[in-house]
Amino acid sequence: MLAGGCVLWRAAPDTPEGLEICLVHRPKYDDWSHPKGKLKRGETAYAGALRETLEETGMACAPGPSLPTVRYVVEGRPKEVRYWAAEAVGGVFAPNDEVDEVVWLAPTAARARLGQERDRDLVTALLAALDG
Repeated sequence: MLAGGCVLWRAAPDTPEGLEICLVHRPKYDDWSHPKGKLKRGETAYAGALRETLEETGMACAPGPSLPTVRYVVEGRPKEVRYWAAEAVGGVFAPNDEVDEVVWLAPTAARARLGQERDRDLVTALLAALDG
């Protein structure tokens, strides 16, 4: 299964790293993760990442550099998610069928809230990509 997602961030001068990261809560899995989702037929991973981010968070974003692709197995089937860094440029969250809550957290707090190590690694990759 192919999917796309974003590590969505916004400037936050009051945090040590100068930014906050948006995490989504998925009630189906009762977990916190980065916005992501399956690609539609014929859709590129890039387009899917932007669409899913908007659908799940309500945020329009300015995409930045690509981040590591994450591969894992779900219910015995391989899944590949391509990620991009993306700066939030506006929008409003509204709860939906897939996501019932979003939070904006400093990177250290975001790492602590994320349920999967692979998602925590994306925070590190985002910070490295934005630094250099």
